[in-house]
Amino acid sequence: MAKIALVSDAAYPWNVGGVETLERVEAEALAKRHEVHFFSFRWRGMGSRFRDGGIMYHTFHEIGKEKFYRHGRRSIREALVFSAVVLRIFRYRFKAIQANQFPILHLPVLKLYCVLSGCKLIIDVHEVWDKEYWTTYVGSFMGTLANAYATMALRLGDRYIANSEVTALGLERLGVQKEKIDLFSPVIDDDIIRSTGNPKQKREVIFAGRLIKEKRLDKWLLVLKSMQSRTRARGVIIGEGPEEDNLASSIRRMGLSGRVELRRFYKSKQELYRRIRESALLLQMSEREGLSMIVLQSIALGTPVLLPDYSPIPDDIKRMCVVGEENELPRIAEKMMRGPKARYIKGAGLIDRFYISKAGNFYEGLFARMGVS
Repeated sequence: MAKIALVSDAAYPWNVGGVETLERVEAEALAKRHEVHFFSFRWRGMGSRFRDGGIMYHTFHEIGKEKFYRHGRRSIREALVFSAVVLRIFRYRFKAIQANQFPILHLPVLKLYCVLSGCKLIIDVHEVWDKEYWTTYVGSFMGTLANAYATMALRLGDRYIANSEVTALGLERLGVQKEKIDLFSPVIDDDIIRSTGNPKQKREVIFAGRLIKEKRLDKWLLVLKSMQSRTRARGVIIGEGPEEDNLASSIRRMGLSGRVELRRFYKSKQELYRRIRESALLLQMSEREGLSMIVLQSIALGTPVLLPDYSPIPDDIKRMCVVGEENELPRIAEKMMRGPKARYIKGAGLIDRFYISKAGNFYEGLFARMGVS
């Protein structure tokens, strides 16, 4: 048994998102064989130090979504605060630290801890941004500085967990040795999927995820509105985030109030999985995406996924989806809703590499390669 730390500025279920959900899965898998400590901001409903699901949580600096985001983007101020509060990890001794790559500013602090203590630093990487993306995100001057800092910080790991082949190649372009990178992303709860049954299919287009501008739910609504001029398709958007109020206003303004259901995240995966399984298709219009947990979950549940051709989702995932030009998506979606769902899912046999049940063995192999016992 080893003493392991996980470091992330947000934690599931107190803040719900794809990465946070994945981190909880990894923490629970590690906690079955190791002593696991999770360092995070203090989200609403969290204590300062408590145990949950076999994981010891250490939280600092109270935060909520209104502080976490500024103008639809992650707050730079709160990223700086997180980097400061992470210094409290120096009170403890760990064999390994697994850190979420974001907010990036904290990685040199963790590396210093590892150099002084002999600990190993694992960086969990979901997206690798280039200079063009950074300058688009925060402006030319700040983007240039952020790109230089991120390149430096992401080279500090002893090992890396990349969620896809595209992410791994991005790390290699930054100068990370290929031998240090492991591909793994346990995003599909195969036990729960097997228990969802076979609900009756609805004429429903679904989306689930964080409600941020990059998800391009404005385009999602336009596709659904165009479909509804010829079909009786309904839509459901499941999620929470800074765009929630704007999205609700758009639904009313576009005359879709009776056709689009906007609801917050379900309390259980089983409820979410059942809703996905009974839907006709999942439409994902995001212009910024890593692996896309919801796309993989939908495919595993037998619900086909429709993507625009600009989607940044990795090619090994895209190959399992239906991809079309943006202006053709309403017509393609209508066609998909008329046929058997299985016809529109390709290579579903490759999906088992994303199953949660494989997490324990993955970490034991990773720790053996790192010499962590």
